[in-house]
Amino acid sequence: MSKVSFKIMLTSNLQLLYRVLSVPESTPFTAVLKFAAEEFKVPAATSAIITTDGIGINPAQTARNVFLKHDSELQIYS
Repeated sequence: MSKVSFKIMLTSNLQLLYRVLSVPESTPFTAVLKFAAEEFKVPAATSAIITTDGIGINPAQTARNVFLKHDSELQIYS
């Protein structure tokens, strides 16, 4: 099974180190959002993943689709 990797930064503190998450392509993006929120110790229920251009990402898709549409550099907004 192939994997995709995302480099995720926290928007409220871009000075923090980023996290790289590697997940199977078929992983629901909601799971990626939840795991990223846990890594940055922010509440997943009130967080969103956005692109570096500030475009929101619908979490109701697979990690592969997000990777293909938006590339690997993302930000978590809480």
